[in-house]
Amino acid sequence: MHPPTSTQEDPYVIRTDHQGIATLMLNRAQQFNALSQAMIAALQAELDAIAPDPAVRVVIIAGAGKAFCAGHDLREIRANHHHAFMQDLFRRCGKMMTTLTQMPQPVIARVHGIATAAGCQLVSMCDLAVAADSARFATSGINVGLFCATPAVGLSRNLGRKQALEMLLTGDFIDARTALQQGLVNRVVAADAIDAEIDRFARSIVAKSSVAIGMGKQMFYKQLEMGLDAAYQYASEVMACNMMTDDAGEGIDAFIGKRRAEWKGR
Repeated sequence: MHPPTSTQEDPYVIRTDHQGIATLMLNRAQQFNALSQAMIAALQAELDAIAPDPAVRVVIIAGAGKAFCAGHDLREIRANHHHAFMQDLFRRCGKMMTTLTQMPQPVIARVHGIATAAGCQLVSMCDLAVAADSARFATSGINVGLFCATPAVGLSRNLGRKQALEMLLTGDFIDARTALQQGLVNRVVAADAIDAEIDRFARSIVAKSSVAIGMGKQMFYKQLEMGLDAAYQYASEVMACNMMTDDAGEGIDAFIGKRRAEWKGR
């Protein structure tokens, strides 16, 4: 999974596609795949290209080299120390993070090494995450006098309040097993088994109806921001619409007929 050490001439993100699965490799190993302006722009461009593409059913985000992602590029930030730059950087990063939840394809984070600050945020904003047992996670901005406010948005929607605040207030690392227990990742496996585990995860999703997956993912995130009554009203309408799709009819007929469904994606 790890390509040779990247240079500044190499693309920031390397995309590979295989049988409906698009892998986006963050490709700045020497900078621990920091989310610089250029990295954010490159990742945003790939996500925007993938979202409307029906041939892509699952997206995997991975990191080249020794780490998944070490957060924002602090050298770039110090070299552009003015408010307008900061506003633009965090606005663009926030848009990229929300794109992960808005696109119809499920996004899986492939986490190895460290995922810190905005890198931890990236894990939290992916729909699913598989981590190597050696992976470590932290929102470490507080160690340099910066509360990880934007990572807190994703973190607080994955972990319980006290667990999220412990990470945000201390900057301490948690290991992969703790991340699993607290809800930041879905699976923890040996480093040499991570690709096989992600492939099993992705294949399970690819085998399902794309229209049901897309509708369901949109519904899931939207209802989280609603009150209980409104959430049930919205979910009921989505389910009624889903029931009217060709795929739902095919799936029910296949179940009754004890045969494999042939999805049409509509």
